[in-house]
Amino acid sequence: MTFDFFSAHRPSTLASKAMIATSHPLSTAAGLDILSAGGNAVDAAIAAVAVQCVVDPLMTGIGGDCFALYAPKGGAVQALNGSGRAPAAATVAALKAAGLTDEIPQTSPHAVTIPGAISAWCRLHADHGSLPLERLFERAIGYAENGYPVTPRVAMDWAANATLVAGDPHAAALFLPGGAAPAVGDRHAQPLLGARLREIAAKGAAGFYEGETAAKMVAHLQSLGGLHTEADFHEARDQAHWVTPISTPYGDHEVFECPPNGQGLVALIILRILSKFDMGADLSEADRIHLHAEATKLAYHHRDALLADPAECEGLAEQLLSDQVIDTLAGRIRMDKALPPALWDEPEHKDTIYLSVVDAEGNAISFINSIFHGFGSTRLDPTTGVLFHSRGSSFRLIEGHPNAIGPKKRPMHTIIPGMLCKDGVAVMPFGVMGGQYQAAGHAAFLSNLLDRGMDLQAAMDAPRSFAIGGELQIEPGVSAAAQAELTARGHKLKVVASPLGGSQAVRIDAARALLIGGSDTRKDGMALGF
Repeated sequence: MTFDFFSAHRPSTLASKAMIATSHPLSTAAGLDILSAGGNAVDAAIAAVAVQCVVDPLMTGIGGDCFALYAPKGGAVQALNGSGRAPAAATVAALKAAGLTDEIPQTSPHAVTIPGAISAWCRLHADHGSLPLERLFERAIGYAENGYPVTPRVAMDWAANATLVAGDPHAAALFLPGGAAPAVGDRHAQPLLGARLREIAAKGAAGFYEGETAAKMVAHLQSLGGLHTEADFHEARDQAHWVTPISTPYGDHEVFECPPNGQGLVALIILRILSKFDMGADLSEADRIHLHAEATKLAYHHRDALLADPAECEGLAEQLLSDQVIDTLAGRIRMDKALPPALWDEPEHKDTIYLSVVDAEGNAISFINSIFHGFGSTRLDPTTGVLFHSRGSSFRLIEGHPNAIGPKKRPMHTIIPGMLCKDGVAVMPFGVMGGQYQAAGHAAFLSNLLDRGMDLQAAMDAPRSFAIGGELQIEPGVSAAAQAELTARGHKLKVVASPLGGSQAVRIDAARALLIGGSDTRKDGMALGF
């Protein structure tokens, strides 16, 4: 494939031994440093995400959650659920008694489930890491204590969330120095976060979930009205655990995702629906966007009605990916008209970072870490420097709903790592950031790559669309002719002012001993290898 060097885009990155792709240059550089020093894919992923928790604080942090898919060379894909649970005292009744009615607001202390990221990092490291945490956290600690330059996309998103951050005095003091978001190139530091990373490096997960640090976090959350206890945090130390991934064929490949409570199942439903249509390169732009939109609406409708804590979802993946369900859903799509979604059996029910790594041994990891909304809950504990996520806002306050908040329940999650396999072997860790968009983004990216035969980086850079909330969001790159045709079919179009998501991937071409990497141009990051 000939690359158009006048396109103002960049080509995919090529290397032969090892590669990492992230959405931040300092994060990619940290992971590459570990790979170059002989560390493995898990080591590099932990080093990279630790840096990103410092330099991209509105997207991720140690006060968030994590999911991962790990594929040792020639081995089966493993899934790690590092999502946190609600406090033991959390019930629908308790939250309604506290004054909540229809939903849990982003900035409410009840939006803070017990963070799962550090439990996940330490589980991954204990089972598959090779270098000590002290070595893996070196660059992150340095940036936290000594400062780092704010990059362009981070600065844009930071400024967009400034008013929200200003609502918490402690977050405002740290993230709005001088009363304003940092500009591109400004230096920012988080010394207390550096201290937390030193503590975790020395004590492991206990350094976060037990002792003085945990007591301080609990005290702060309780001061805001939270139901959290030190016992909740202590029990969460080992909450990350390995689970069996779910998958579906797509063409001659197989796509693996983490099972519920993540929305990976939604990505697989979209792909299964799209597999019933000819998605090849000859399909028109309007038809492609229309099919993706209709499949997305159907899949997300099921997500919102049914996805929840794993205990509430037993057998759901097998049911929703069955031929009976997929044929029923695909049969509802009309090419000439946008239709409202419906559940297959008819009855109705009332911000993130991602990275991919392949190491010199051929091990691959697909890794995602998130605090959900921009700056999470915005609730910052001034004594520990921990910014808490807002994942609990995904819970419903409807008694009997599968995703209703309850003691020690995990909420439905939007963050999803992906792994593409062929002939039983992992050939590409991949992921798409962007909150709600992620499942739709997985399907669109894979279709670009596999159905249209696009280059890896080009498959990421192609204009995006997303059917959500009764409208079809489109990026400005969608042609005027396609926009007119989609409007004629009944889609309510909205041209977005900010890019839809971001993505990273590393594709393994074993036949040529080649690694092909891409990092979305919508973000600041890059893919690098050697």
